Amino acid sequence: MPNIDQLKKELRRAANPEYAKILQRFFKTGRGEYGEGDIFLGVKTPIQRKIVGNYCELPLGDLQKLFSDKIHDFRFSALLILIARFKKGDKKKKKEIFKLYLKLIKYINNWDLVDISAPHIVGNFLLDKPRDILYQLAKSKNLWERRVAIVSTFAFIRNSDFADTLKISKILLRDNYDLIHKAIGWMLREVGKRNLAAEEEFLQKHFQKMPRVTLRYAIEKFNERKRKFYLNKKSK
Repeated sequence: MPNIDQLKKELRRAANPEYAKILQRFFKTGRGEYGEGDIFLGVKTPIQRKIVGNYCELPLGDLQKLFSDKIHDFRFSALLILIARFKKGDKKKKKEIFKLYLKLIKYINNWDLVDISAPHIVGNFLLDKPRDILYQLAKSKNLWERRVAIVSTFAFIRNSDFADTLKISKILLRDNYDLIHKAIGWMLREVGKRNLAAEEEFLQKHFQKMPRVTLRYAIEKFNERKRKFYLNKKSK
């Protein structure tokens, strides 16, 4: 039966030191940066997905060990396994995975880990449930918990449910971190793809006080004339 040691060995065999160096820079792992101390093996995502596919039945105890590991690729693998289990699980299993995710959220500590998992687990679990937890996370002092709050709403957006995305965006508009600014803009853009009027109503109320990067992400799919309108008014 596959075990955690075998998974780690396979991932280490697939390591790419040169690619790892690129990732170390890309994910800001230097001193004082948001990903300080994170270690990458440099396993490319398609290869990692293929390897992980053989380990989806790892015991939860082993998954928790992967989550707490200092190596980013191991934490990423644990999330891929949780997502696969969530998709296949019944209501009881989905609830168990959702709770485990929140228990281990401190280890979901870079933007790729958040983005690959939050909509699939947190968002999908909350589709038909109260969403108070997202508002708690949105007010957290932890950068990644705040990003989980906004990115989780992608699951709602895909179901043409925009209210929580817009409310949480408003809460986070004055956040200090660029990674939150970008996430808000990304979610607003996704709202606009499905309901342009809903996005523009929000923009008309808030674009003047948005970080410029948020606005740029939000209006990326607008035609040139409309993009210039917002950017020019923002600069005045």
